[in-house]
Formats: sequence, C-alpha cells, structure tokens
Amino acid sequence: MIATVVRGVRVGRASFVWRPWMVCATLLLAAAAFLVFCLSIALGDFPIALPQVVATLFGQGERVDEFVVMDLRMPRALAGLVVGVALGVSGAITQSIARNPLASPDVLGITGGASMVAVFLVTVTGGAASAIVGTVGLPAAALGGGLCTGLLVYFMAWRRGIDGMRLILIGISVSAVAEAITVWLLATADIRDVARAQAWLVGSLDSRTWKEVLPAAWCLLVLLAVVAYVAFHLKPLHFGDEVAAGLGVRFSVVRGVLLLCAVLLAGVAVSAAGPVAFVALVAPQVAMRLTRYATPPLVASGLMGAVLLIGADLVARTALPVVLPVGVVTAAIGGPFLVYVLVRANLRRARGH
Repeated sequence: MIATVVRGVRVGRASFVWRPWMVCATLLLAAAAFLVFCLSIALGDFPIALPQVVATLFGQGERVDEFVVMDLRMPRALAGLVVGVALGVSGAITQSIARNPLASPDVLGITGGASMVAVFLVTVTGGAASAIVGTVGLPAAALGGGLCTGLLVYFMAWRRGIDGMRLILIGISVSAVAEAITVWLLATADIRDVARAQAWLVGSLDSRTWKEVLPAAWCLLVLLAVVAYVAFHLKPLHFGDEVAAGLGVRFSVVRGVLLLCAVLLAGVAVSAAGPVAFVALVAPQVAMRLTRYATPPLVASGLMGAVLLIGADLVARTALPVVLPVGVVTAAIGGPFLVYVLVRANLRRARGH
C-alpha cells in the first residue's frame, strides 16, 4: 500500500494541509461524476454520442440535440446529481459527528419521517391534507417531515452532548415507529392512493421536470455554502468534546448547525426523488477508502454519492430487462455493503479485545 503524503502549506496568514492523494482521488471522482452525468443524458431511446452531449452542454450542439438534452433528459440527470451530492454530504456529516460508519439519514429516521408525512398526505384525502399539498406541495411537505424527525432524534439523543451509539439507537427506534405508521397508512388507504404512495416510496428519478429540480438545486447550493463555512470546525470534533473545547471550538453550535444541514440535505434529496436507500450510508465509506482519509471527506462523499446514484439509475433503465426505480438498485447495492460494514466492525472489536 502506498503511504499517504501530507504536507503543510501556508499562504499569507492562512495555512492548510496538502494531501496529494486525496486531491487526485477527489478529482478522479469529479471526472467520474461528469462522465456518468453525460452518459445518463446520452443513453436512451434516441442515443446521442458523448461528444455531441458535451458540445450541447456548452451551447454548441444542434437544435435537435438541444431539445433532447436540455428539455427531455437534463432534468432527470440533474436530479440524480443533486440527490446524489445531497445524500453523500449528508451521510458524511452524520457519520463524522456520530463517529460511527452506520450513522446515515436512513438509519437516523430522517428519510422515514419524510416518507411518513408524504404517505399521510397522499393517502388521507380532503381537509387539511389536501390544503397542505395544494399550498406547499408534496416535496416541501416531505422536507418538513424529515426536518421535524431529525430534530426529534437530536433532542432525544442529547445528554450533555451527543453520543454516537445513542444517536443511532434512538434514530433506529424513531425510524421503526415512522415505518410502522407508514405501513398502517398504506393498509387502511384506498388502493389508488396506495399505488401512488408506493411509487413515491421506492425512490425514483422518472418524469422529473425543471419545476421539481431547480428548487432542489438552489437549496443544495445554499446548504453546501453553509456546510463549507462551518466544516473547518468539524475536524476537532473527531477528537471529542473536551479536545474541541480546548481548541476554542463551540462544539455544541457547530454540531447543531452541521446536523441541521445534514437533515435538510437529506430532506432535499427525499423531496426530489423519494427515499433512495443506502446512498448516504455507502458513499462516505467508499470515498473515505478511496481518498485514504481517516474520516468521511465531504467533497469526495458528495461526488461519490452522485456517481453511485446516477450510475444506479443508468443500470436501472438500460442494463436490466425491466426498467426499475433507482431505489431498487441502490438497495441491492447497499444491503450487502451494510453487512460488510457490520462484519468488519465486529472483527475490529474482537481484535481489540
């Protein structure tokens, strides 16, 4: 294994650590994300060559290509990019703060809460439910449900600080309750509403339009800007609250802001594509291994999430005999990876003893 090279660099009063391997791995992930993004646009009933796709993206394509690329296929590909980055960064934040590879929006109940609210609004017709859907829309309501669930888990787990295992256990409990309520709503609803809710629950990028994608993209940009501003204080949190306090970091504020951003990022992803499973769990762990970094890197995790989600969508609609929602493919990938993480954690714990 090649040793990781680390150098300190100072520019004026600012200083930072230069990690060549991590930079190269991140650039390769960015190139891979752009490649699968272009492939998602190129492949379809009317195939377009990759050079034509790139030329069209830069405003130099033909009129027919512009229509197919910009109007028909770009919303779906951009939705995959937005959702993948949001889930990757959200998973990296939650795993870093909890200091546990199992911490993700799926496990912490955020996606479960968003799904519960969405299914309630779909299956309960009339009255306040129809008024909420008509006023703010189903995606915005799901975003609010994820936010409320995330805040509930955070406050229930708070005991003079946040313990990673306690956060995960409470998140699993809240997620189980939300799933039970969701199943009850589906069991008692009209069959037509159940079909509509099930299509949303699987997680899919089908039939995405600019009207749905653009609000999610703007929310993602704002949240990433906040995360980038606060993330400089994330590293001391890995050494514990006492060390962070000794370094002058207001760890409670930093942790609260980052967890809020993680919840909102997961909510944005769910509102744009439904509850796509396991991307937030897998992407940070794969990015951490590719970059050889001790904790999940935020930028690489977001790019890895985009690669995984758009790649899974490509497989779901081109490589299989039947077109499937992207959530089915990500679940098939994430399930075995979760088993791998659990087995590795048990082996490491056994060696420690």
